[in-house]
Amino acid sequence: MGSPVIGVFDSGFGGLTVLKALLEVIPNAEYLYFGDTARLPYGSKSVETVARYACEATRYLEQQGAELLVIACNTATALAFDQIKNTASVAVVGVIEPGAERAAVSSRSGKVVVIGTEATTCSHAYRHALAAREVEAHEKACPLLVPLVEEGWVNHPVTEEIARIYLNEAFSDGFRSADVLLLGCTHYPLLKPVLQRAAPAGVTLVDSAESTAMAVRELLSSTLAMATRAKKDQVKFFVTDSTDKFRRLGRLFLGQEILDIAHVDLKE
Repeated sequence: MGSPVIGVFDSGFGGLTVLKALLEVIPNAEYLYFGDTARLPYGSKSVETVARYACEATRYLEQQGAELLVIACNTATALAFDQIKNTASVAVVGVIEPGAERAAVSSRSGKVVVIGTEATTCSHAYRHALAAREVEAHEKACPLLVPLVEEGWVNHPVTEEIARIYLNEAFSDGFRSADVLLLGCTHYPLLKPVLQRAAPAGVTLVDSAESTAMAVRELLSSTLAMATRAKKDQVKFFVTDSTDKFRRLGRLFLGQEILDIAHVDLKE
């Protein structure tokens, strides 16, 4: 039987860290990556707008042959997961539940600090997901981190200083005993070394991108056992803005060249 076709959706570049994790744990699948780069960031948009954009992308990926959808965007998962699920005719996996599950299992103190965009933290999606697992969460918005990553400043002293300020605030008051830092934004895996240094000693970092890839592998375990090796050109990219910018910036996130890339115009 052929390789499963996995559709990965994100507002732009961050979802490439999810794709990278998927390629590592499920190498015998084919991937369709949709980056809505013309309309990012989603973090500052309303629930209705995010839901509309995400559902358009969902339909497009299914038309291209996606047999399973991964919503590799924390904001879209937090604000529009149910709408996406209702639109899709295939199984859908978001980044929040797998990240929360891994964080809950990793915490001994029952207290977790979650960092993400304004929209993700204001939705309290992680707080609810962790509360369902009897874990207390302190959510902290870190809006400056995404632009710093996209500037390529992943090892910059300015980024380190800003991360330290955010995490000092996040691990204060009742959360000094928190022992897990959950990265609730797909840009943040690029900052792992910086965040590990800025977090209190002994804190475990949980990456929702990695956790999501493992959840997808579990879901597909029976299919994967019978799947043939994926073709050499196993990833196709679709973006709604400049393909050149995506190719250039995407390398930073994916850690490899981005080749098969098409510009898509989703009609409003």
